[in-house]
Amino acid sequence: MAKFFVAATNLAGGRAVIRGRDAEHIKVLRMRPGEEIILSDGEGTDYIGQIVRVGDQESEVEILETRSSASEPSVRTIVLAGLPKGERADFLVQKCTELGAADVYFFSCTRCVAKANNMDKKLERWRRIALEAAMQSGRGAIPKVYYLEDFGAALNVAVKCDLRLFLYETGDRVTMKEAIEAKPEAKTAALITGPEGGFEPFEAELARQVGCDVCAMGPRILRCETAPMAALTAFMYATDNL
Repeated sequence: MAKFFVAATNLAGGRAVIRGRDAEHIKVLRMRPGEEIILSDGEGTDYIGQIVRVGDQESEVEILETRSSASEPSVRTIVLAGLPKGERADFLVQKCTELGAADVYFFSCTRCVAKANNMDKKLERWRRIALEAAMQSGRGAIPKVYYLEDFGAALNVAVKCDLRLFLYETGDRVTMKEAIEAKPEAKTAALITGPEGGFEPFEAELARQVGCDVCAMGPRILRCETAPMAALTAFMYATDNL
């Protein structure tokens, strides 16, 4: 069954109106009145609907059923990643969306190589990538993508979560498995990974002081675009969301 995201303002009175690129997509797919489709508000709610009208500029759908999206993880998990260079950020957003991230935050820190230039344009592109990846993977929510100017701001976001995993390659650490099992009741989680140059030791210590679990990811050092995906995959598996 085809799936489309629609703004909540286009859902009213048991009907939904689809406009723009999605309306064009319906035409391309040669969908007809009477066919059923899934609409999502991008916030975790799906609407099962039946097409009642197909037009050149818009289509109309009758809502038959409303339900929570079955594709959304049981733990709301955000990814906070040190700002990477070039297309690595695009790749990270796409794959973390597919894997179930609720939101993605990029942040600058001491060893960041990437420059925070033209962030408005970059955020626009990353949000478009997240939308397209959410559609492709059947998500019920579209992750939001943000940029934070410093490491302290990233920790301020992380500490609002029940579980905070700071991925680090050296020193006194626990495994992700141990940290996750210690808080089985967690409903929200933050996964924090570094940039190309990794974290400074004082950043790891600061993360520990604000209540993050400093975690190992095995004996290998992962690239900055690989670490968030590996951590998110492991987390989804450990919480029965994979």
